[in-house]
Amino acid sequence: MAESSFLPVDEQLAVLRRGATNLVDEGQLAAKLESSRRSGAPLVVKTGFDASAPDLHLGHCVLLQKMRQFQQLGHRVVFLIGDFTAMIGDPSGKKATRPQLTREQVLENSATYERQVWKVLDREATIVDYNSRWLDALGSRGIVKLAGKYPLARMMERDDFRSRWESQQTISLHELLYPLVQGYDSVALEADVELGGHDQIFNLLVGRTLMKEHGLEPQVVLTVPLLVGIDGVEKMSKSLDNAIGVEDPPRQIYGRTLSIPDELMWDWLILLTDVDEAEIEQRQAAVQSGSLHPKAVKQELARTLVARFHGREAAAEAEREFESVFAGGGVPDDVPEHRFDAPARLTMILTGAGLAASGSEAKRLVAQGAVSIDGHRFTSEDGAQAELTPGSYLFKVGKRRFARIIVKS
Repeated sequence: MAESSFLPVDEQLAVLRRGATNLVDEGQLAAKLESSRRSGAPLVVKTGFDASAPDLHLGHCVLLQKMRQFQQLGHRVVFLIGDFTAMIGDPSGKKATRPQLTREQVLENSATYERQVWKVLDREATIVDYNSRWLDALGSRGIVKLAGKYPLARMMERDDFRSRWESQQTISLHELLYPLVQGYDSVALEADVELGGHDQIFNLLVGRTLMKEHGLEPQVVLTVPLLVGIDGVEKMSKSLDNAIGVEDPPRQIYGRTLSIPDELMWDWLILLTDVDEAEIEQRQAAVQSGSLHPKAVKQELARTLVARFHGREAAAEAEREFESVFAGGGVPDDVPEHRFDAPARLTMILTGAGLAASGSEAKRLVAQGAVSIDGHRFTSEDGAQAELTPGSYLFKVGKRRFARIIVKS
């Protein structure tokens, strides 16, 4: 790659600082970028993803977005699937030992990751690798030798280890290996830069130490915030039902984005889009002054996210359908259909159709007036144990969940 292909270092740094939490250290990164610009050789930028869950969501996309920025600046990113480390389980931020996955579970999740990352990353500028490639080969002798390169006292400085030790909670020995083998990934790849969530800062700094121990120039560490989920409180997580998956339907991505608290949309714009920071600041000022409605900003954000994962046409259609269904009182075109035999109690239908997680939740939804059938809102007076006679019914729960229920005689 010719020197002229790279932007000046100060312009590259301005892009890479966007949304960053930690940068260790900026002077070293500037020197690496300058060396890369002069030699025409792109930096090797490593990001590890443990395949501990089957799908990627917007929380993962914060890191993918930063990887994409490096790609746009001409550098080479390594999407590293932690098939070996996922079987250990990352203890970062955990108050208890994390369940260990089987190799089969990890490989199944990895296949999903490999399909989904191209919704954000440039396939031509990405290397996909697996850390079992060198960690399996390291063997027991190599693991013991690696463990000798990092003192236990330093390991116990880690916040989660220290707090668990002080509260007399279990720390399994294999958890102490996790930062070491993650750090060894950087040695094996001779990484120039490693990216991670800010909860990973300790592990990434271990990588710097191990690179020095192996006679290599230490990597630069750049971390990004953990994305807050649609509830506006907790870190985005599928298990908390506050996540948006990259393969979720366009209507769902659009609608769930519009549901986020107003104050959250500014972080999402910074961390998940390419909208210029100066433009974001102008819109924020306009919202504060009352000259711009927050919904207009969230609509733009929702269109941008849907377009990234499903294309512009899907984004426009999702917006039209949202306005028709949830603003205009219409019904979606693709309402799921469920069939039940009579007699069918209301609670059984709500749970069986996935409109309520349990019988108690079904009763609560009815008591709150959140359930309507063919436009009639059921209340506690109607009774959650009411039975439906044979026929076809349109169920609506809350503002957004619909189902066509067929009760057969």
